[in-house]
Amino acid sequence: MTGEKMWQEFCHKTNTDSNTRHDIWKFCDGGIFADELANLVLSGTKTATASAKIAFDMSGDESPDVGTYSVILFDNDEAACVIRDVKVSVVPFLQVSTEHAYKEGEDDRSLEKWREVHRRAF
Repeated sequence: MTGEKMWQEFCHKTNTDSNTRHDIWKFCDGGIFADELANLVLSGTKTATASAKIAFDMSGDESPDVGTYSVILFDNDEAACVIRDVKVSVVPFLQVSTEHAYKEGEDDRSLEKWREVHRRAF
């Protein structure tokens, strides 16, 4: 199913206005990690994510706001799920919390591993 089709079905099932802000995207801009992270969301393990603010600034894309919906795609462009931002924080890299790293659900869920992986990613 496409991201737009999943969005339309989600709106119909939840009585959400289909014009509500929603983004359609892949974790890590695609690749094997897109599937891995989407599957962590589907399993309930991944309940948070992070992006580099400078990436939004440079691309001109709108950064997420509380209430923004996202349709998450697998690498092959198939829709995985719909999520909603319930909290948005902008914090310096070294002030990301242990709790946030754990909620991202990746690797061993430690802050140290989170920093190692995200330092390379960002």
